[in-house]
Amino acid sequence: MATESGALSFTRDIRPLFRESDRNSMLFAFDLWDYLDVCTHTQEILERLTDGTMPCDGEWPELHIYQFRRWVEARMPA
Repeated sequence: MATESGALSFTRDIRPLFRESDRNSMLFAFDLWDYLDVCTHTQEILERLTDGTMPCDGEWPELHIYQFRRWVEARMPA
């Protein structure tokens, strides 16, 4: 959950959105639990989240996509 100031962090707010099964299914390309990997592949992840092809077993709720997008727009704080 974002702080009172609205700031999101990878560790507190973004990493927990990715379940272990999501991480395991993407390890061939990158690690969804690794800050640097997610930062490197942010645009690809966001595109797949938005078009519903990630995670593999169903679309994320709009709130999660919005949260991820806000984190990206905030320059991906750790």
